[in-house]
Amino acid sequence: MTPAKTIPSWRWTSWLNAAALLAASFIAIATLSLQVRPGAEIVAVAFPPWWNARQVFLATASANAAIVRMTAVPAVLVVRPDGPDGLTRLREAGVWFAADPQAIAACFSN
Repeated sequence: MTPAKTIPSWRWTSWLNAAALLAASFIAIATLSLQVRPGAEIVAVAFPPWWNARQVFLATASANAAIVRMTAVPAVLVVRPDGPDGLTRLREAGVWFAADPQAIAACFSN
């Protein structure tokens, strides 16, 4: 029986570099395409995924944001922030990120 051939270490570093570049470009494209447009009245917000619907509703209410619609995922809502600093209040209430609701409509529809 012949010993198994090992992959040289330089090949692993090449694959790791390519994978890191792919991940970085995916994150950059997602970040640019999901940005909230300046002056947007309606935004999609994502709370921590382990929060239940009650916690999400309480956090949204504490930020004075009106719920426009719910999604299939309880931690993701489409809301209308109250006033120009509404997005800041939502982030203080626990929102992880805000996105353009049209960009994620197909992903999280009921």
